[in-house]
Amino acid sequence: MQHLALLRGINLGDKNKLPMKELAAIFAACGAAEVRTFQQSGNVLFAAHDPTAVSGQVLEKIAARYSYSGRIVLRSREELQGAARNNPFARAGAPESQLWVYFLAERPRPANLKLLDPLRSSPDAFAVRDRDVYLHLPGGMPQTKLSNVYFDKTLDTFSTARSWSTVGKLLTLMQ
Repeated sequence: MQHLALLRGINLGDKNKLPMKELAAIFAACGAAEVRTFQQSGNVLFAAHDPTAVSGQVLEKIAARYSYSGRIVLRSREELQGAARNNPFARAGAPESQLWVYFLAERPRPANLKLLDPLRSSPDAFAVRDRDVYLHLPGGMPQTKLSNVYFDKTLDTFSTARSWSTVGKLLTLMQ
């Protein structure tokens, strides 16, 4: 079964450098098969019977070798397809360049969802569907107050962002 590991916080400027070739080798050493990476931001496609166990081992190896702790959000091909189908802003015709997704590690509790402020960063907008937060950011990601820190704290989970363009490319690679 094919899976997608979305690593958070690697290769951001000068922080947490991790060459994708080395990352792929780490995944393979942890039992993943058919390992491929996409872009330098920590997108790894792989096959494994137990993707959670593989990603746990990967994080241990990264911490031991590179001295920083990371986080991984996992999605199956079916889950990524669902994320692509469920984007209300894409369905409404918003420009792809203004669309982003925060992939959440866990489904938020309903009580936490009620704490989200829809006017926090107007005209930016968001919609939460299952374990995905869809963003429409007319001013772009650098200008928004809808940060992963905001969603992580409010929803009591952790997330990693990808542009809508990247989501489409990852989905194509998983087909």
